[in-house]
Amino acid sequence: MFQTIATVETNILSTYNKRMSEETNELLTRGVANIIPNKDALEKVLKADKKLNIYFGIDPTATKIHLGHAVALRKLQKLAELGHNVTFLIGDFTALIGDTSDKDTERPVLTSQQIQENFQTYKNQAEKILDFSLVTVKHNSEWLKKLTFEEIVKLCQHFSFGDFGSRELIRKRVNAHEHVGLHEALYPVMQGYDSYFLDTDIQLGGTDQTFNMQAGRTLQKDLRGKESFVLANEFLTGTDGRKMSKSWGNAIWLDDNPNDMFGKVMSVKDDLIIEYFTLGTNVSIDEIKLIEQQLKTENPIEIKKKLAFEIVKELNSEDAALEAQKMFEQTVQKGELPEDIQTLEINAVEHLSISDLLVKAGLATSKSEAKRLVEQGGVQVNSEIVTNPTEKIIPENNMIVKAGKRNFVRIKIN
Repeated sequence: MFQTIATVETNILSTYNKRMSEETNELLTRGVANIIPNKDALEKVLKADKKLNIYFGIDPTATKIHLGHAVALRKLQKLAELGHNVTFLIGDFTALIGDTSDKDTERPVLTSQQIQENFQTYKNQAEKILDFSLVTVKHNSEWLKKLTFEEIVKLCQHFSFGDFGSRELIRKRVNAHEHVGLHEALYPVMQGYDSYFLDTDIQLGGTDQTFNMQAGRTLQKDLRGKESFVLANEFLTGTDGRKMSKSWGNAIWLDDNPNDMFGKVMSVKDDLIIEYFTLGTNVSIDEIKLIEQQLKTENPIEIKKKLAFEIVKELNSEDAALEAQKMFEQTVQKGELPEDIQTLEINAVEHLSISDLLVKAGLATSKSEAKRLVEQGGVQVNSEIVTNPTEKIIPENNMIVKAGKRNFVRIKIN
């Protein structure tokens, strides 16, 4: 029996509404730790077919963005695809103070030049996830540096210093008689003003940003009488088991080369595989559930290779992922030298310490990093482990220097 046009249209609409409901539910549950005031209220707003103002901010306190930041970036992209007004905010002014929400010490104050240098690369990295034709980029110096002292005082009247001082890490520092800069109390006020200036409906950030994002809700409610929402994302665990952080050196950076990215993913503990699939990839929830079942019977290393392949593919390309997997299997699993090992030309009479050699070869970014690699037993010269960072190396033709599990250089004598 033929369906009427009205029936077909009804079925299409029903299918569309079901898909949109599923997408909204995933948006509000996948990697989400908390929604303020609550999930039901935000879900209702998202389904109201109204364009919302949404922003995610990041302070350029380092030169890179890591995979943990990508949790929020993926949500921004999805919200942009749904047609909302999405802002990627560079906190070039707030970085002058630095947020101490997840730090047990006061942040060092950055110069304007350092901040400028840091945020230059941010957009290029975020483009691996965000389509900037759908996203607006702003810098909060555009409005924060224009505030008069009188305006700042009036903003501060909406907040209690006691609320700031009662935060766990701040209270811990005060009780330990450590220095807590008065300027640190202004950080939530400035972030709150970001939200107010952008007339935000939804703020995205990690759970450590909840206090600061609540400041935005306060100003929206007090100054506009408007309800706004906080969507706090879960943290992605870093390679050392702590929260992935710019400060702790345990991050998988969005601009890591594919080989390093693949190797870093392979270094995480097996019990983090599902977390990385959930927070670090676009793999569907249904597929992740199947992977969770496979982990009960299959070798975790093979599933982890699928994870590393997916992350490298999404952030680079499928060809890059194939090459990175080949490199890992060849150099780490089979212990072979890579086919395209880099060469370092050196003078026969040039006797360098192993630390200086690692830096010169590009196997370490600094002498302190080189020292750490050596002391951790991660450096070999012709398959022999070097344990003394100051040990002099007598160069030989075709000498192989290895740092970590995946980085090699071949010495060529001039």
